[in-house]
Amino acid sequence: MTVQSLSTSTGMIKAAKQRRPEAWERVVQTYGPMVYSWARQCGLQDTDAADLVQDVFCSVYQSIDKFDPERLDGRFRSWLFGVTRNRLKDYFRKTSGQPQGSGGTTAHLKLLNLPAASEGSIEAGIPNLAKRALMLIESDFEETTWLAFWRVVLDGVAPAAVAHELGMSVAAVYKAKSRVLQRLRTELGEPL
Repeated sequence: MTVQSLSTSTGMIKAAKQRRPEAWERVVQTYGPMVYSWARQCGLQDTDAADLVQDVFCSVYQSIDKFDPERLDGRFRSWLFGVTRNRLKDYFRKTSGQPQGSGGTTAHLKLLNLPAASEGSIEAGIPNLAKRALMLIESDFEETTWLAFWRVVLDGVAPAAVAHELGMSVAAVYKAKSRVLQRLRTELGEPL
């Protein structure tokens, strides 16, 4: 089987499950930039994001047999997102105890001038504190609720498309988004 014959995601994943080197190369080439982008969106520096990509694909290689195409409507990307999310949680747990620079007066003034967390500010770009809070509250939600929130708010996908992707009603997608944002505001101490 050549790399060209691995053009479909299903065929590529099946070949990866068989541990075929050309399939793994294609999986990393196809999905690596997406994982890197997710890491950068969560505030990781370039080298940390690159390291995370390696960690994610090591985990994917070790657990690819657990990917069940019947779950999540056969979407490998959703499963990969879950693996990436877990590696990000590990990264933030590991680095949370390490000393950070104080930032001085300029940093303090910037913190004081940050707008309150709202749907608009979250969609425009999540501050690092909010990203870490998101990692902490994720386990409070069912996977489908979390994915609906993430896809709409952070990936910018239309609620109708997310509803179709996850097998939910559009109203359920909006409710999931609202529940997570409300919990995030509570976690950050923002008024509802």
